[in-house]
Amino acid sequence: MPSTAGSMAYKPSSRPMGVVGVGGVGEQQQRRAMGDSSHYEEIALIGNGAYGTVYKARDTANEGQMVALKKVRVPLTEEGVPMSTLREISLLKQMEKYEHPNIVRLLDICHGPRLEHEQQLVLYMVFEHVDQDLASYLERCPSPGLGAERIKYLMYQILSGVDFLHANRIVHRDLKPQNVLVTAAGQVKLADFGLARIYDVHMVLTSVVVTLWYRSPEVLLTTSYATPVDIWSCGCIFAELFRRKPLFSGQSEADQLSKIFDVIGTPSIDEWPDTSLPWNTFANRPATSIYNAVSSSELCMAGTELLELMLAFDPARRVTAADALRHRYFRDDGYTPITFSPSSSSSMSSSSPVADSARSDTPIHMSCSSNDDSGHSSADGQLPEPDN
Repeated sequence: MPSTAGSMAYKPSSRPMGVVGVGGVGEQQQRRAMGDSSHYEEIALIGNGAYGTVYKARDTANEGQMVALKKVRVPLTEEGVPMSTLREISLLKQMEKYEHPNIVRLLDICHGPRLEHEQQLVLYMVFEHVDQDLASYLERCPSPGLGAERIKYLMYQILSGVDFLHANRIVHRDLKPQNVLVTAAGQVKLADFGLARIYDVHMVLTSVVVTLWYRSPEVLLTTSYATPVDIWSCGCIFAELFRRKPLFSGQSEADQLSKIFDVIGTPSIDEWPDTSLPWNTFANRPATSIYNAVSSSELCMAGTELLELMLAFDPARRVTAADALRHRYFRDDGYTPITFSPSSSSSMSSSSPVADSARSDTPIHMSCSSNDDSGHSSADGQLPEPDN
């Protein structure tokens, strides 16, 4: 990741940047505008998603660099590739211009074969490869788990990436540990924007898209939503960093809401949104302590306060990503956060471990526990093993 000279103090977002437009171009023009995928050699399957299959691949035209190759089958219209796909490609290219350190890098977009029988075109989206996601990071973390400063460090990066998306009028809509990548140096990168779309403040978004355990109440209740859905998901991830297991693990939409209300309390009838599900569907229960729900001695008072702001039932009262980054949780105890503007390239402070890694080949020692000072590091994305 390139570093910039003269790093800037962090400046949370204040206004969205311009959105790259997509014109109505024909299929041949579309294909000519994309690269050739023949020099990417598939090595292993990483996973299947609703919007495509992802492979670990080798770029034979770039000294065998490892990449993540997302293969997407796009249904063709009479005019070629659908506008929705072109908008996603435009969105990804727009984000790449700024090389934000907490957004996975899009390296290339290629066309594959045209499948005449299915009336589909294969597209390849080539991303930088990261060996582990936050879910596997937590699974590999030895007892007693992540230390308070490590959690703060990871959460600041997650919120910085979300702030950047929201500053660009993008709602991720599928934030979960599996879509948060963590490099061997401990750098967080948000991934999988297959469900993201540029939003407009007047647009009503109604399709259900977020993984159940990280869904916000407004998504579960099928009401309109916007950027606050990502903040709710961040709150769920924040709690999971302490617990090492999901905060709300419902088996259905109704069960998920019930588990949420067990913690934050049943909202009043005045707070209940205009939805087909009546307010009295759920038993009236008081709020319990989020601190007790998380049940971790590593969660401080400021962290509890921030978590409560992220998990507010009313999306209008939920903290924004920009305000969360200004919260005292990230300012108390002399903590020095990564500093960059969401609209800049990658302007990080010289005190940031990630910034240091961008300027040198020195490995970063990323222990799980705040008490682990063994100095072990890993070059392959594995967490350090505990000392005997």
